Amino acid sequence: MADIVLEEFFIKRSQQKKKTSPLNYKERLFTLKQRQLSYYDYDAEKGVRMRPAPSDRSKRRSVRQATRDYLCASSLRLEPLQIIYDEGPLYVFAKTDEIRKQWIRKLKEEVQYNKDLLQKYHPCFWADGLWLCCQQEVKQAVGCKNSRRKPLPPQPQAQPQPPPPAPQPTSSSAMKVIAQYEYTPMTEQDLGLEVGEEYVILEVASTNWWKARDKYGAPWWSPPTCSPCSPDSWYCKNMSRSQAENLLRKENKDGGFLVRDSSKAGKYTVSVFTKVGGNTNGSCRHYNICTNQQGQFYLAEKHNFSNIPELIKYHQHNAAGLASRLKYIVSNTTQSAPSTAGLGYGVWEIDPQHLTCIKELGSGQFGVVKYGKWQGRHDVAIKMIKEGSMSEDDFINEAKVMMNLQHPNLVQLYGVCTKQRPIYIVTEYLSNGCLLDFLRDGIKNPHPVQLLEMCKDVSEGMAYLESQQYLHRDLAARNCLVDSQGTVKVTDFGLSRYVLDDEYTSSAGSKFPVRWSPPEVLLYCKFSSKSDVWAFGVLMWEIYTLGKMPYERLNNTDIVQKVSSGLRLYRPQLANERIYSIMMACWNDKPEDRPTFQELAANVQDLLYDLQ
Repeated sequence: MADIVLEEFFIKRSQQKKKTSPLNYKERLFTLKQRQLSYYDYDAEKGVRMRPAPSDRSKRRSVRQATRDYLCASSLRLEPLQIIYDEGPLYVFAKTDEIRKQWIRKLKEEVQYNKDLLQKYHPCFWADGLWLCCQQEVKQAVGCKNSRRKPLPPQPQAQPQPPPPAPQPTSSSAMKVIAQYEYTPMTEQDLGLEVGEEYVILEVASTNWWKARDKYGAPWWSPPTCSPCSPDSWYCKNMSRSQAENLLRKENKDGGFLVRDSSKAGKYTVSVFTKVGGNTNGSCRHYNICTNQQGQFYLAEKHNFSNIPELIKYHQHNAAGLASRLKYIVSNTTQSAPSTAGLGYGVWEIDPQHLTCIKELGSGQFGVVKYGKWQGRHDVAIKMIKEGSMSEDDFINEAKVMMNLQHPNLVQLYGVCTKQRPIYIVTEYLSNGCLLDFLRDGIKNPHPVQLLEMCKDVSEGMAYLESQQYLHRDLAARNCLVDSQGTVKVTDFGLSRYVLDDEYTSSAGSKFPVRWSPPEVLLYCKFSSKSDVWAFGVLMWEIYTLGKMPYERLNNTDIVQKVSSGLRLYRPQLANERIYSIMMACWNDKPEDRPTFQELAANVQDLLYDLQ
């Protein structure tokens, strides 16, 4: 124990927002060693440290950053301080100001040579989806107050070089990029893309369309489906664990591998297919790429590298603790490109003569939905709005705004046909159909990761809508779709505002989906992002019951009465306590005590990271 610098009991604010209250305070024993901060549960009777919980930040092995000043006043009447990790802020509370100052001084000494110390920080708490000091709504937003640190003498360290991020060119600068996907031009002004070909980005007209130039020199419009030059072919951005396993099993090569984004932001995972031990069917293994105190990358602790490409090159020749050496690169470049925002730059009103209906997919509250083609080539879904079901003029005014909403976990609105009746809504087509049907009929004996990835997809799509201050109002499994790769996307966001007559009617005559609604909606018709959070909890319950009807033995009138009196859905058999606690956090009586979608997405990511 001689290497312990400081040891003290602090009150720690929970980082696991899955608790029934997002602000949950518990006493923990904190131990500071050189370049390492850990905290523990503590058994006072036995006088021994207990095993850390799975969420223990000590697994990161070092303090990455610490602020120089103090937090704002706390209702706990204790002295607060904050420690910033790559994953976010950790809030702790000391019994006296003297203890707090002592720990801040020592923590600053321990992290002074870290290469990524914060230049700015947030002096106040992150709570209810925003920073209390500056009202910014993005948790990773740059701080609003200078750290006022004195310059420190430089200390040479290896510079980590993870796979390249997506480019963000400015409207005034040109950037060379390489296409990651094939893209077939949809209009005369579009630029076709070929995988591996080099292009120059000339202008970013919006987040959805770039002006680009090919090797022949002509400028055309292109969707942003490129990466900076010389990407590594083994790097598969935005790929889930389930998608990686499907791709590796399809290749069926011992030692087939790829590198993908981990469920935790900024982290990476190596997925490997192996037939070790004579297993002819093979199995998939997943290894998180870790970093040591010097910022070096490793899969096996004895083999450290300054960047990820060097790590991959080494393990292509040496298993060194892996089930197999990395023999064959498995790439996803043959997969289809992400959906574009619209069917061409500036296109939102679609000529119905360019649409061909092929088959009926089903019918919903607005009318029939059909699978079809646009200009005979591009797959689309066509909603034919039955007259009298929608406030059409209001929707048409909103359609342009809805088209600009673009996220990998939202079904893309391509455009509308408004010059005839019935009007059409043209959207991205997802081949695996409705999530509710997929849960009931499309999966058997699901893996825990598969169910959790569905929750992750929906939470990230909804976190984006939340960041755009956009309410869904009818979030449920029936309003999510599944693509050919198993990715879940949220659809019909905001459409319930334009319903003139539908099946969701309470005893008071108000229109909303009763089984997915919180007490403030049932009683007062008060919608907010927190009512969407409640519905997300019910959607999680649908996922973990494989599509059962919520409150299946109750009618709408009973649901209004019982839910308002405290009734909650039971824990599904497939959901463990940690999963169910996220659902229960969504069903808090007080809207302000429910987590934000950004927090929910982070919690689900943490659970996925533990499973990997």
